Amino acid sequence: MVHPNTDRLTEYWRAQRGDNAMPRRADIDPMAFHTLLPQTFIIGRSDDGRYPFRLVGGLIADLHRADLRGQDLLGLWRAGDRWQLKSALEFARRRPEPVVVSADVLADGGGVVGVEILFAPMSSPNGEPDRFLGHYQPTTPLSGLLGQPARMLAIAGIARGEDGEEAPSLRLAALDGRRIA
Repeated sequence: MVHPNTDRLTEYWRAQRGDNAMPRRADIDPMAFHTLLPQTFIIGRSDDGRYPFRLVGGLIADLHRADLRGQDLLGLWRAGDRWQLKSALEFARRRPEPVVVSADVLADGGGVVGVEILFAPMSSPNGEPDRFLGHYQPTTPLSGLLGQPARMLAIAGIARGEDGEEAPSLRLAALDGRRIA
């Protein structure tokens, strides 16, 4: 179950795609969800596997106490979670469907706040999925950060698809006792 704000932005994304697999950036009108703009962001996707922030809402910048524009999204996440997040983003591009990540915001000094983060793919004018509309939704009070900036994000769970199904866990495969994947 997602927060009503996350659901609102997801439903807007679905309405804007029309008959297309996903909406184009030009289909998105920020005034349609103006009350959510402080919690909204757009990231791009580069060929070298980076996801640079293109636009960042004020709440997100304040939470991290940084201007994130141009920074790689994956750099905000715990090192052990980056591959899983990147896989979820690539799944969202291929399907295309929004992904909601439940995460803990970890602050200096030990503070923790729960958030859910929406990643909804968007396409360029040529139809290539090259960016994401995103949304940070705190699920616990921000006072849990104890006045400290967010140091990193840690994945608690990933839901994807229209029905919010939980993403399968990574499984290893072996052949004749040798790990192959």
